[in-house]
Amino acid sequence: MVPLVDVLVMLVLFAYVTMQARSAATLNITLPKVETAGKNEFRGNLTISIAKDGALTFNGKPVSDEELPGLLKQVKDIDKDIPVLIRSDEKATLERLTFVWDACRKAGLNKHSLQSR
Repeated sequence: MVPLVDVLVMLVLFAYVTMQARSAATLNITLPKVETAGKNEFRGNLTISIAKDGALTFNGKPVSDEELPGLLKQVKDIDKDIPVLIRSDEKATLERLTFVWDACRKAGLNKHSLQSR
């Protein structure tokens, strides 16, 4: 009986150690791999995500193409130097990424970066 308990404890410990905690609100995004990417030292609190199908989220909340520029302008009015992190799925189109990037620039937010793995 004792060896069985030892094995079960080890299985539970192994499952706990290898388990990845993920937020339910995050999109299922596979980030593109960049060989020359540096460390991800993002310290801001504004994140725009682009899903495979092109759907946008603004800090975890779904937004439409028409809503995004207005939200970015509101952010700029509060703090124009806030860093914006753009997380795009590797299967998302370049057109969607360009749209988000342009929206950031048009709003006057100049500190934006693309997250990669």
